[in-house]
Amino acid sequence: MAKITEEQLEKIVKHQEELTAILNNIGALETQKHALLHKVAEVNESLEKEKQELEKEYGKISVDLKTGEYTEIKEEETLEVVE
Repeated sequence: MAKITEEQLEKIVKHQEELTAILNNIGALETQKHALLHKVAEVNESLEKEKQELEKEYGKISVDLKTGEYTEIKEEETLEVVE
């Protein structure tokens, strides 16, 4: 049976091993990405709950995240047109 040279085989094996390692890294990164996306959803949900609690206590406000100071948000009255 005919064979490729030992040097050619080593090159191919090296490339295949490198490709396998890269694909494994991609899989690990995708797993991390998936977990982080779930964490983002959890944090967003917690943040919305905190906003709702603040709105219950203070009404609609805008909070300066550096100082904790807030200003009220005035809701604009809607103009109703009757024909």
